[in-house]
Amino acid sequence: MGQTPKSLPFHLFYDDEGLRLFEQITELAEYYPTRTECEILETHAAAIAERAGSNLTLIELGTGNAAKTRLLIHALLRRQLRLNYYPIDFSAAALKIARQRLGSELSSLAIMPIVADYAAGLRLPAALGARLVLFLGSSIGNFEHDAACRLLADVRRELGPGEALLLGTDMLKKASVLVPAYNDTRRVTARFNLNLLSRINRELGGHFDPHLFRHLALWNPEHNRMEMYIESTRTQAVAIDALGMQVTFASGERIHTENSYKYTQQEVDEMLCQSGFHLEHTWSDQRRWFALHLARVR
Repeated sequence: MGQTPKSLPFHLFYDDEGLRLFEQITELAEYYPTRTECEILETHAAAIAERAGSNLTLIELGTGNAAKTRLLIHALLRRQLRLNYYPIDFSAAALKIARQRLGSELSSLAIMPIVADYAAGLRLPAALGARLVLFLGSSIGNFEHDAACRLLADVRRELGPGEALLLGTDMLKKASVLVPAYNDTRRVTARFNLNLLSRINRELGGHFDPHLFRHLALWNPEHNRMEMYIESTRTQAVAIDALGMQVTFASGERIHTENSYKYTQQEVDEMLCQSGFHLEHTWSDQRRWFALHLARVR
């Protein structure tokens, strides 16, 4: 926040209020990624489970509420009697929701949540059988290319021969589809973005007035990414008591809060290859808006 240009890390979105708002976002007509990824899993979960292997242990990075994951878990449990599942997320609140939802309906699922920032040094739990790592929801798109490759390479180093990764990616498409997905007419995404300021107020003694800022969602065609910002609507200075600092804003000055990269299939192939994986199979929806890629360690 104190640097120029100003920015906040995207993982700060997901406090309790942010999680509640993001669940609303996933149900919006404009927000296609969750709905489309669910369609792929509903259609292909059995094929994914069959290709992934037998006697698997499931590890998920950035679990969220696990609503999509349950589709694959059901498919895996049709192939094995029990399944050990390690959801990893930096949000304890998200893990609690995931555990409550899945534990109440699947007695043959052993859930062992891990609160951790998977992007800051990854250690995967050991398992008796082969491990399948899930990284769904196009979360990889929040990372710059080099950071995304480093994260995937970290996963690769933790896995042994024959173990696999299922990666979700949002694919490149028209700006007319992308921009409304990040700037919906009900302004739920705006409230989600501006909740970052409210979170600083709650947790750090900030004095932000969210009404003096606005949400911006912009398509950057040069880098094939959606960009989200919080923009100051006036010149102002905001104190953050816990940090002993005052942050000044010019009128129109922005805080960068998120990038979301959109990929071509070639870019996904290259990213996985650069990270040390062998791409085995890709499943997509009919419009090719979203894709799930099974990549394996040879």
